Amino acid sequence: MKFTEDQLQRYSRHIILPEVGEQGQMKLLKSRVFIVGAGGLGSPVGYYLSAAGVGTIAMVDDDVVDLSNLQRQIAHCTGTLGMPKVESAKITFESLNPDVHIIPIKERLTKHNILDLIKDYDIVADCSDNYATRFLVNDACVLAKKPLVTGAIFKFEGQLTAVIPHEGPCYRCLFEEPPPPGILPSPQGVGLLGVIPGVIGTLQAAEILKLIIGRGTVLKGELLIYDAMKPSFRKVKVPKNPDCPICSDHPTITELIDYS
Repeated sequence: MKFTEDQLQRYSRHIILPEVGEQGQMKLLKSRVFIVGAGGLGSPVGYYLSAAGVGTIAMVDDDVVDLSNLQRQIAHCTGTLGMPKVESAKITFESLNPDVHIIPIKERLTKHNILDLIKDYDIVADCSDNYATRFLVNDACVLAKKPLVTGAIFKFEGQLTAVIPHEGPCYRCLFEEPPPPGILPSPQGVGLLGVIPGVIGTLQAAEILKLIIGRGTVLKGELLIYDAMKPSFRKVKVPKNPDCPICSDHPTITELIDYS
C-alpha cells in the first residue's frame, strides 16, 4: 500500500518524526481500536485517533446526545441533539478524516456481548463513566489478552493507566472490587469541569498511539493522576497483585461478572 498525495500531506507531521515515519503511519492506518463510551472521554479519544489516521474505530454506547453533554463532549453538537451518540460521533470523526472507518454500536455493553464485540480489535479504550463497566472491560481484556487504556474523570480530576495482560497489573490489582451501588456520588450529581475529559482523553489517545507504533513507554504499572485545581500531575506505582482474582497465576474469576 502506498500513500496518496493527500495522505502524505495530511500525515506529514507524523511522517517526518523518526519515531513514526511512513512505517508507523501505515501501522496506524491498518490498526483497529475499540472505544467503550462515546461521551466525555470517548470524544477526545476518538477525535485524536481519527485525526491520527487510525483506520478502524468501533464505538459502543447506548445513549443519545443531550444538551447537557455539549459542555464537554466534543464529538457532538447542537445539530445532533437526540441522535445516538455513536452516530453523532461517526459523522464528526469521518468528516474530520475520510480515511477512518467508524463502526457505531448502539448497544449496552454486557458480559454476554463484550468478548464478541472486542475480538477483532487490537486495543480497547475504556471511556466509560461507571465502575461496573470499568471492571467488566478490564476482565474481558485480560481474558481476551487485549491491551487496554482506561481513564476516569471526576469534578476537577482525572486518571488513566494502561493494562497489558500478563505483562503487568490490571485494574483489579488497583481496585479489587467495584464499590457497592450508591456508595459513591455519580458524575451527574457532583459536576465536572468541561476540559477534564479533554485532558485525560487526549492522554489516553497518546497511550494508544504509542502502543500501535510500538514506540515510547506506556503507563503499564502506573496510574497517572491529574488535578486541575493545583495544577499537578503525579504518578502512582501499581504493583501486580500475586493474588489478583483475574490476572494472577491462579485466578478465581474465569467467567465475566456483570456488576450493573
